[in-house]
Amino acid sequence: MVLGKRKISRYFSPLLVVMAYSFLYLPIFILILFSFNSSSVSIEWTGFSIKWYQKLFDSPEIWQALGVSLIVAICATILSLVLGTFFVISGRWLNIDLLSNLFNSGIILPEIILAVSVLSLFVFLKIPLGFGSLIVGHTIIGLGFVVPIVRARFKELDPELTEASLDLGAGYVQTFLHVIFPLLVPAFVASGLLVFTLSLDDFLISFFCSSPTVQTLSVYVYSMIKTWVDPTINAVSTLLLLVSSILILLLSYFKVVDKVVSNE
Repeated sequence: MVLGKRKISRYFSPLLVVMAYSFLYLPIFILILFSFNSSSVSIEWTGFSIKWYQKLFDSPEIWQALGVSLIVAICATILSLVLGTFFVISGRWLNIDLLSNLFNSGIILPEIILAVSVLSLFVFLKIPLGFGSLIVGHTIIGLGFVVPIVRARFKELDPELTEASLDLGAGYVQTFLHVIFPLLVPAFVASGLLVFTLSLDDFLISFFCSSPTVQTLSVYVYSMIKTWVDPTINAVSTLLLLVSSILILLLSYFKVVDKVVSNE
């Protein structure tokens, strides 16, 4: 009886795993496949073609939306790293452990709540929507990832290193640039890549904080599919998937490097 159950679980468990991964990745595979479809109808395969990628590169609206997404993602990443690093380092002299835990709410809370909250703040302060609101909104999301990652790495640093630097005559700025900063670089790169990827793919914050004239690529794609599913969207999504995959691989690499450095 027991052997029979073991045989069933031996074959049933891999089947469940295959079904779960198929459920997750089959739609993505179909999306990539139909981005090379020559038909203008997304659900009908008529032959292999790259005309939708050609149309994508000839569309000024898509390039404009992509430019907005890149500018917002780069600015949000830089601001998140700078503000998050200052906050973490100041925590060495100030007792802000409870305040640091508030940044975890950006990961726990649903993004729709954060998006509505940020929009309500802009409306209350009468701040016009556009590049500024998008960058602020994405920076708020980014801090929820930068602060925990940089803080975890900073707490692992040996305090004797900074004390030795100060005892040898180095100032606080020199100690940060030549001692602390090099040791935090893997955490900076890992959190920066994560924030950049999330900002580039974000929709809800971008949807609530964008204006009719300043839209990110995700908002522009959403506006395209409201009327008709243009196969160009498949090409855009495939390229975004490729970029996100590369960034995630780089993130995984730098996490491994950070772990090796920490063990040493």
